[in-house]
Amino acid sequence: MKTKVLLIILLLSGSLTYAQSKLADKFFENFAYVRASELYEEAVANGDDSQHVLTRLGDCYYNNSNAAKAATWYKKALDKYPNINPEYIYKYSQVQRSLGNYQVAEDYLQKFKERRSNDRRTEFILGDIKIYEELSSMEKVYIEVTNLDINTEYSDFGSFEYNDKLYFASARNTSTKLYDWNEEPFLDIYQVDVTDNNGVKSFAKPGFIMADQVNTDYHEASVAITNDGKTVYFTRDNVNKRNRLDYDKKGTTHLKIYKASLNNGTWKDIEELPFNDDVFSTGHPALSPDNKTLYFVSDRDVEGSFGQTDIYKVSINEDGSYGDPENLGPNVNTEGREMFPFVAKDSTLYFSSDGYLNLGLLDIYKSDVLKESDAKPINLGAPYNSGADDFAFYINSENNTGYFSSNREGGKGSDDIYSFASYECKQTVTGIARDSKTQEPLNAVSIEIINDAGVIMQTITTATNGAYAYEIDCNQKYSIRGSKPNYKDDVQHFIAGSENNFENNVDLNLIPLCFGSEIVINPIFFDFDKWNIRTDAQYELENIVSVMRDHPEMVIKIESHTDSRGSDKYNIKLSDRRAKSTRDYLLSRNIAPERIESAIGYGETQLLNECSNGVKCSKEKHQKNRRSKFLIVQGKCEN
Repeated sequence: MKTKVLLIILLLSGSLTYAQSKLADKFFENFAYVRASELYEEAVANGDDSQHVLTRLGDCYYNNSNAAKAATWYKKALDKYPNINPEYIYKYSQVQRSLGNYQVAEDYLQKFKERRSNDRRTEFILGDIKIYEELSSMEKVYIEVTNLDINTEYSDFGSFEYNDKLYFASARNTSTKLYDWNEEPFLDIYQVDVTDNNGVKSFAKPGFIMADQVNTDYHEASVAITNDGKTVYFTRDNVNKRNRLDYDKKGTTHLKIYKASLNNGTWKDIEELPFNDDVFSTGHPALSPDNKTLYFVSDRDVEGSFGQTDIYKVSINEDGSYGDPENLGPNVNTEGREMFPFVAKDSTLYFSSDGYLNLGLLDIYKSDVLKESDAKPINLGAPYNSGADDFAFYINSENNTGYFSSNREGGKGSDDIYSFASYECKQTVTGIARDSKTQEPLNAVSIEIINDAGVIMQTITTATNGAYAYEIDCNQKYSIRGSKPNYKDDVQHFIAGSENNFENNVDLNLIPLCFGSEIVINPIFFDFDKWNIRTDAQYELENIVSVMRDHPEMVIKIESHTDSRGSDKYNIKLSDRRAKSTRDYLLSRNIAPERIESAIGYGETQLLNECSNGVKCSKEKHQKNRRSKFLIVQGKCEN
């Protein structure tokens, strides 16, 4: 007999534990992580330490940003289940990183890599543990690209901004003869005043660079100006002192680099640099941040060269002389064309090339080769690069604004200048929380903003007019969960698109639970001829639990009713069993017994319609009579 009693107790315990887990799953799926974790922990206390429960507990705390508790439950799962889904190894590493335990995080990332060797996350995260701090500060950045108003139907390219002036090359001077290559005028250097109004740039009318004899009847382009603003380097055709082109033996004119000095606001004293030559081209000057090194492009056929055009560097000595040109080597130069170098203030090298994997023709790349000799170029990708030529990159690394040039489709001329600005794409989600019955706005509704991973990002509260607003990231899936005492939660889902500053409207309708002296929930369904509380019924009964917890003085009584099918006597017994099962569930959720005055079944004695014995009715009409009522006999429940 004792053995049988023990077996019954164990079976009941297992059934209760299973029910708790299933109910917790229901709350978890609706982002109610606090309630779900409470139920999962009760399941653990009752002996359920299954992989499902342990990992779900970890996820509850992970999604609520409680790294310490998430780590506890994930670790239990990892220790007990060696063959666990590797994703939990990764999550455990994440929470350890959040806790500052970088070496532990690194160790588990290695375990993750051993299980998923092809996972790209291991490529970017494994390494020096300092990378964790760097990754934590990285945010998704969006680029806004604008075709400048100063572009013409001709070629405009090669920007350099200094002291609120933009310098660029343009073929807009139609008063000169045409260049045979493209049937456009020869290039000249122009300047234009730039006004920056909170990141929005506007440009005055461009004019020739303020200089004596910088612009000639032939090509000038590609400006670089020293930090003190006293020296400008630029590219020009090989023009002699008589303002005529000089040629090599094959009749080809090559490019050369010149410099000029600023004198009373005008560029004068033009000098040709000594490493030019009449038999090869040298051009596209760029300066190092300290102005001690000049970078340039050349097609010189010398030992150590790699391709059609290579990028070189040369030291600028304190006495104004220059060192010997040095090729930047195989980590920059290829058998193709490397052109238009630019060095940012952080010593990042930007250049264009057609020798690497690209979107077509010249693409823009960046490289840390000036800081790390073995660094590899990285393609900047769209929107900087396209299927056309993309080149002449300039960036102010202090505010991530700058310019590049392109002959892509949709431009105004053969080459156009584009400005760019980096920004975080943001949208807002706004809405009004209302009473679903009266449509009156609800104040003090708790609004949870939940991302696609199920993580609660923020909890805010509606104003007196029921309104809420929150800033979110673009291109993400979100859920909005509204909660308020005496109401059923409402969860709505939406996708934030890619339009910056777009407003998403997501209204919430919370169903009131209290009507006068009654707490009203959705019907509690029982299996045919059964009275045990199913998971879906438990989920509804949790609304009763919530109301009673919010009103500790409240006392209720439970009434259960059936339809007319079956004998009157049997229906009385069945409804009474169901009423008492409902009471017992509330008691299992720590509602004190004295707070439930009674739990009585009334069978078919209080039908709501004509469907009594012998009357033929639809299933829907019979369903109306099968109900449970929760009547308040002490205390108030006001919505």
